[in-house]
Amino acid sequence: MTLHRLPFALALASAVGTLAACGSTSEPELRASKPVIYVSSARAASDISECLQRRLPSARLTRNQGTTELLVGSNAWLVTLTPSGYGSIVKVQQSASDDGGVPEPELRFDVARCTV
Repeated sequence: MTLHRLPFALALASAVGTLAACGSTSEPELRASKPVIYVSSARAASDISECLQRRLPSARLTRNQGTTELLVGSNAWLVTLTPSGYGSIVKVQQSASDDGGVPEPELRFDVARCTV
């Protein structure tokens, strides 16, 4: 790349980064949001996770220090599954910039079906 094209490339990269940041919520911001759903289940976290992944094809699975997390949509929802002595704790948090990919009623239904 020639030296006179470098400022243009940097400006373009900055613009793309800014647009990407506007389009989705960061995971730390999503984790800090108030839970929309907070329930306990007798089912194991792995069972709930498998069920939700079948019902929500856009879900991306990560494991984080003993918990299982599912990011649904483009960071619109965060489902955290924490093992407990009798099953699992399920916490669902919604992004302030929900993309409308998975409507709340559908997500609530899927969580209910997978936790019983």
